[in-house]
Amino acid sequence: MINSRTAPYAALLLRVSLGILFLAHVGLKFFVFSIPGFVGFFGSLGLPAIAAYLTIVLELVGGIALIFGIYASWVAIPLAIEMLGTIVMVHGANGWLFTNKGGGWEYPAFWAVALIALFLLGDGAHALRPAPQRG
Repeated sequence: MINSRTAPYAALLLRVSLGILFLAHVGLKFFVFSIPGFVGFFGSLGLPAIAAYLTIVLELVGGIALIFGIYASWVAIPLAIEMLGTIVMVHGANGWLFTNKGGGWEYPAFWAVALIALFLLGDGAHALRPAPQRG
């Protein structure tokens, strides 16, 4: 049974923590890999440069939308798809453990599941612009 009194706060906690993680992930791209390095990495995967830039925009805008609760439950879906894409394109071949060389797929898989859970829960408490109710 779901506790309807506390569930909105659970969604809030999930939403904000996921948003912070995405902003940290964007910071990694800017300050560790650098934008040219990240674009080059996408090129090494056979992906066009525009895909790297779109990924950065998705994570930046998506992270902010999650934190502030701006259509957050809908924003969670493209972010979950991105995480699944990282498993297919990068981390899947590195094994399960994220501590493996190149990072395994356990962390992106958990991240995708958490985003799908947020989609199913809804935006939660204190959302500035909640997504319209489904169902």
